[in-house]
Amino acid sequence: MTVPRFVAAKTQGRKLAVLTAYETAWAEMFDAAGVDAILVGDTLGMVVQGKSTTLPVTLDEMIYHGEIVVRAAKHAMVIVDLPFMSYQVSPQQAVASAGRVLKETGAAAVKLEGGVAQAETIRALAAADIPVMGHIGMRPQSVRKLGSMSRVQRDEEALLADAKAAEEAGAFSIVLELIPRGIAARVTRELSIPTIGIGAGPDCDGQVLVSYDMLGLTNGFRPKFLKQYADLRAVATSAVEAYVAEVKSGAFPGAEHSHD
Repeated sequence: MTVPRFVAAKTQGRKLAVLTAYETAWAEMFDAAGVDAILVGDTLGMVVQGKSTTLPVTLDEMIYHGEIVVRAAKHAMVIVDLPFMSYQVSPQQAVASAGRVLKETGAAAVKLEGGVAQAETIRALAAADIPVMGHIGMRPQSVRKLGSMSRVQRDEEALLADAKAAEEAGAFSIVLELIPRGIAARVTRELSIPTIGIGAGPDCDGQVLVSYDMLGLTNGFRPKFLKQYADLRAVATSAVEAYVAEVKSGAFPGAEHSHD
């Protein structure tokens, strides 16, 4: 998958499947399963590091995780989030941050949050030939301003303006997060670039989910938009409990696990 092929999927009527990944083992599995793109999201701050928001994640951390995901991906395109305060200071800062990401990870593209407010920055990245994905609606890096990670964004004209600003500035795609289905459908119709929804209904050109959430690894997180495809937390817990019990009872290791 390349950026031009990703963009062409919209006109071809082919839906795009995107998942987050943060390390090699999961990235290898998702790649083999046929995802079109892997997003190395700054959600790693919450699902990997156990923090309450994405705000503490650093550029160095994103580069570290991005590189080990790229190493595993043979077919999927890898997109890396620009974390909080790695691009908001100036377009020049954004180009420097995104340049590091592409040089040090081998990723195909970066993603940043914002539309109208980040149009100048998106334009600067596009002018530097750095593919950039936009992100509008609920923006996790703006949680302090928005007040909640789960608040659906309903200002239709503002959302459409954000989406069009990102497209006109040179974004190759845009994430729509926590937007009513009807608004997301309108945005998708009026843009020539693919829309990737998360909590934005089925009319987007593709979908993205946080892999830890859809695999059932996160504890107690069940937003309306999430479909949990497995309960790996229960499977893993059961396996570890069995291991602990066998170690304590002496059943493991057995003769078949021991060297003469």
